[in-house]
Amino acid sequence: MTDDQHDASEERAHLDDVEDGAGCTEIWERLSGHRADAAEPDR
Repeated sequence: MTDDQHDASEERAHLDDVEDGAGCTEIWERLSGHRADAAEPDR
């Protein structure tokens, strides 16, 4: 794998759990959920 391929793979990693054919709404919901999870402090 070249550096460019590796970089592109890393850029798409946050979409790994989004189903093929998902629309904008499904992708937005998934990404906003990840953002909310990351913003919550550990208890």
